Amino acid sequence: MDTFLIKAFQLILSLSILVVLHEGGHFFFAKVFKVRVEKFFLFFDPKFHLFSTKDKWFTRLFPRFRNKETEYGIGWLPFGGYVKIAGMIDESMDTEQMKQPVQAWEFRSKPAWQRLFIMIGGVLVNFLLALVIYSSILFVWGEEYIPMKRMYMGFNFNEEAQTIGFRDGDVLISADGVAFQRLDGNVYRALSEAKTVTVKRRQKYVNISMPEDMDMLSMIRQVPAFLVPRIPSVVDSVPVGTPAYEAGLRSGCKINEVDGVKVYFWSDFDNLMSRKADMLATGCSREDSLRLRTMTVVYTTRDHRQTDTVEVCLTADYKLGVIKRSLSNYYKPIHVEYGFWESIPAGVRHGLSVLTGYVSDLKYVFTSDGVKSVGSFGTIGSIFPDVWDWQSFWGITAFLSIMLAFMNILPIPALDGGHVLFLLAEIIMRRPPSEKFMERAQMVGMTLLIALMLLACYNDIVRFLF
Repeated sequence: MDTFLIKAFQLILSLSILVVLHEGGHFFFAKVFKVRVEKFFLFFDPKFHLFSTKDKWFTRLFPRFRNKETEYGIGWLPFGGYVKIAGMIDESMDTEQMKQPVQAWEFRSKPAWQRLFIMIGGVLVNFLLALVIYSSILFVWGEEYIPMKRMYMGFNFNEEAQTIGFRDGDVLISADGVAFQRLDGNVYRALSEAKTVTVKRRQKYVNISMPEDMDMLSMIRQVPAFLVPRIPSVVDSVPVGTPAYEAGLRSGCKINEVDGVKVYFWSDFDNLMSRKADMLATGCSREDSLRLRTMTVVYTTRDHRQTDTVEVCLTADYKLGVIKRSLSNYYKPIHVEYGFWESIPAGVRHGLSVLTGYVSDLKYVFTSDGVKSVGSFGTIGSIFPDVWDWQSFWGITAFLSIMLAFMNILPIPALDGGHVLFLLAEIIMRRPPSEKFMERAQMVGMTLLIALMLLACYNDIVRFLF
């Protein structure tokens, strides 16, 4: 199956699960407190829908749905979903209903504490869902990671990192006295927030003072990368028909030199190939393109007894066609198995750690790089793997569930958090805001959300084109 279709299907399935369960949280508490839910839709349905239990063909097949008070359906605009709760000003902006006398089965007739539970139901379900998924992942697949203390070859660092004081080969030990446990996204977070980083350099421990203005988002976006593990430039395998295969490279060969430049680690090779790709991308004649795509490679054979020099012509997308050896070839990962009862607290701890990191990183949204990083479906879809992998799918879905829960609880009108804020104000002031105020607040919130959506779509288009 095409890579795009695999990513797209994973995205649609993940968001559908999250939206249905989020809206199901509102639906559940509404039913508990005997509030009528008029519509329950996956995706929005302005003007028309793809499917509804009120459709004539459906009610003919299933007559018992004809008089059901809740209409279930699927809209055509895949920007989320909604439940339309009677007697509430929401995305539908149904102000005519609010002019009618208050009914016992309406949202507005219920005590503030019941309405509060209805509004936080979606966020609560998303957060609990993430914890359940993380616990399930640990129970089914366990946990595998490479401890930082085993990475004796250290890292290579880019020019900015070298300016700060890092040197190629440094082994990361601790940030402000807290030891690095494993290689993951938390390494960048720890480096960006630390005042002092301790590294091991040639059997000595060296303290590096970190600048106060370190920006994690900027570090992650840097090319070449701020830091990358040192992995010797040994070939794992060479697919038949690739330029490398035709040139004679095989599994176990080690690339020593490219166009006269020494190569010791795969990061050295990647930097050379990145510069070559940048030159090719600037636009050049066919002859210049062929010249740039042709390179001289010096490599050692798999038995380490012979060094050969070959001329290789890269593919049209500037690929040599080798599969590299990975970290696990040099550092044995630790695999931890979890029993059913062990997986629950472990999953909860991991979920809380993810939430804490996500909240901490939100400060970058208000920077110039943060604004550029905002994305819509294209950006979200890109984080799913190219091949179907259930462990990755559920891990990403759990992260998106936490993200959806936190974003929805923000005190912004039109989001659940906005309604919660007004309900808390009502409990404190002992009187609800006026309906006119709620209508205007909803309009302001919707405008902000539409503006954010347009920015996200614009960023996705720019990334796709450039």
